[in-house]
Amino acid sequence: MSSPESTGAATPEAVRDSVAANVAQWTKQNTEFTDPSARRHWAAGEISWGVFSIPESELDCLGEVSGLDVVELGCGTAYFSAWLAKRGAKPVGVDPTPAQLATARRMQAETGIAFPLVEAPAEAVPLPDAGFDLALSEYGASLWADPAKWIPEAGRLLRPGGRLVFLTNSILVYLCAPDVGAVSEQLQRPQFGMGRIH
Repeated sequence: MSSPESTGAATPEAVRDSVAANVAQWTKQNTEFTDPSARRHWAAGEISWGVFSIPESELDCLGEVSGLDVVELGCGTAYFSAWLAKRGAKPVGVDPTPAQLATARRMQAETGIAFPLVEAPAEAVPLPDAGFDLALSEYGASLWADPAKWIPEAGRLLRPGGRLVFLTNSILVYLCAPDVGAVSEQLQRPQFGMGRIH
């Protein structure tokens, strides 16, 4: 996590740098943590949200998904898309990290749950306008991508009446996060002037 951009939307160069840094981090993270846990996530019987794994049956954020075209922005190993496919949705997973997508493809081969995977950042998705009923991000683009870029991109991908559903950290977590290291119990940055944090 680095300092916030005080000017709001990032320049194209800043987005490229941010995507490159995120790909590097998630390539390392995939080897150390994400890949070993992928099988467990893909096998889970119920959709759950966030670090506390709150079941979708308690939250009802998504409603009926059967038959919906869904794009998951920042899908990582695509376990959320796999859960949706098991419920009859037609997901497409989008992520900029080749290592994460390689794990997702391996899990597709192991489970027989197949859906398209696209290597791209959520800020610039190479998919057509108005192709989806639901765009979602569970700690994916909603956490790592520039909100001034990925939210309009999600809007472009959605059909009229489509929904964007996402989960990310709270503002308080961001305010207590130093540039490097664990979240503390004290404020580490000002709220005013805060833009993108990566």
